[in-house]
Amino acid sequence: MFEKLFQLKSHNTTPRREMVAGVTTFMTMAYILIVNPAILSSTGMDRDAVFTATALSALVGCLLMALMANLPIALAPGMGLNAFFAYTVVIQMGYSWEMALAAVFIEGIVFILLTLFNIREAIVRAIPPTMKLSISVGIGLFITTIGLVNSGIIVQGNSLSHLGDLRQPAVYLTLFAILLSGALLIRQVKGALLIGIVITTIVGIPLGVVHLGEGFKFFSLPPSIMPVFGALDFHRLFSLDMLIVVLTFIFMDLFDTAGTLIAVCTKTNLIDADGNIKKSKQAFLSDAIATTVGAVLGTSTVTSFVESASGVAAGGRTGMTTLVTGILFFLSLFFAPLFGIVPVAATSAALIIVGLFMITLVSEIDFEDYKNAIPAFITIIITPLSYSIADGIIFGVLTYVGLHIFSGDYKKVGYPLYVLAIVFLAKIILLS
Repeated sequence: MFEKLFQLKSHNTTPRREMVAGVTTFMTMAYILIVNPAILSSTGMDRDAVFTATALSALVGCLLMALMANLPIALAPGMGLNAFFAYTVVIQMGYSWEMALAAVFIEGIVFILLTLFNIREAIVRAIPPTMKLSISVGIGLFITTIGLVNSGIIVQGNSLSHLGDLRQPAVYLTLFAILLSGALLIRQVKGALLIGIVITTIVGIPLGVVHLGEGFKFFSLPPSIMPVFGALDFHRLFSLDMLIVVLTFIFMDLFDTAGTLIAVCTKTNLIDADGNIKKSKQAFLSDAIATTVGAVLGTSTVTSFVESASGVAAGGRTGMTTLVTGILFFLSLFFAPLFGIVPVAATSAALIIVGLFMITLVSEIDFEDYKNAIPAFITIIITPLSYSIADGIIFGVLTYVGLHIFSGDYKKVGYPLYVLAIVFLAKIILLS
C-alpha cells in the first residue's frame, strides 16, 4: 500500500526510513504544540482549545501534503505568523482575535485561487537558481540561529546578540546533544537525530531540565476546541484595515513557504533539471487549504515547516514521512503530557545540526560572478539576522534585479522577476 501511494522504491527509500524521518520531523517541530497556544492565548483565546486546534490543523496540513504532493514537508501553524497574529494584529493594532482569524481564512482562500491559476508556482519558478541555493543556505543559518537562541547559548538583546549564561543545565544538555548526535552521524547510525533527542530527554530528567512533576500522566483526553472553532469575524471584511492585515499575512506566508520548499527539496532529488520543485502546485495547494481549514479550527496561518529538513536529513524522501508526522500530531492530542516533556535543549541541538546540512549548498554558488554572488550573500545574511525567510528573499531579489539593471544586463532578468521586484518594493513602502 505504501509503495503504491508514495513510490518508495523510485525515491530510493524504505518504509522504516520514512517512519524514522517522520518521527524525527515531529520531534523537532512538536514545540509548536506548546509555543503556539502560549502565543495565541495572549490575545484572549482559550489556551487549551488552541492546543487542540494546533494539533488538528497540523494533521490536516500533513495529510494534504502527503497525499496530494508526496513531499516530506510537514505543516503546522507557523512561527512568526502566529506572533504577527497575536502581537501585531490583536495587541498592537487593537483588533479582535476573531477578526484576525477571518483575515487568515481570507488569506487561505486567496492562496487557493493563486495556486489554481499557477501564480504561486510562477513566482517560485521566477527565482534564479543561484537565489534558490542562497535561500537554502540562509535558511540553514536561520535554523541554526533558532536552535542557538532556543537553547540559551545565544541571547538576543535590544541591539546585538550575545552569549547567554553557559552555566545553565539546559546549555550543557544542548552541547551534550550536539556531541551525541554528531557522534552518531559520524558512525552513520540511521535516525541519529531522533536517537539524540530521545537520549537527551532521558538525560535531562536527573539534570532537572525535564520536569515530570507529581502525578505525571502519559495519557489525557483532548481539550475541547469549541471556544475557538469557527469564531471568525467578517464584519470589517471590506475595510482598509482588513486589507492591510490580509496582505501582510499573504506576503509573510507566501515567501516563508516558498523558501522552505526550495530549501528542503533542494537537499533531496525533488528538484527537476531546471531547478524547479516537483509537484510544487500540489504543495502550494496543500498549504493553502490547510491555512483555510486551520482558521476555521481556530489557529493562525498553517505553513510548511523548515524543521522538515531534520526529517530529510534522517532519510525522508516522500509523503510517507509527512503522513507519519501528521499521525503523531493527532496522537499528541491524547499524549500531550508525554510529548510536552521533550526539552528545548534536545530539539535545539537537532536544529543546529540540520543547519549544517543545509549550508553545504553554499559550495555550489559561484562567488566569482558578482551579479549573482552579491544577491546570494544578501539573502544568506538577511535571513537569519532578520529572523525572516521572507525578508531574506525580498532583499535578495531586489538586489539581484538592481545589480542586473545597473550593470546593463537587465535583459537577462525575466519579466516575472521584474514584477516580483515591483511587488516587493510596494510591500516595503506600504506595509513595512
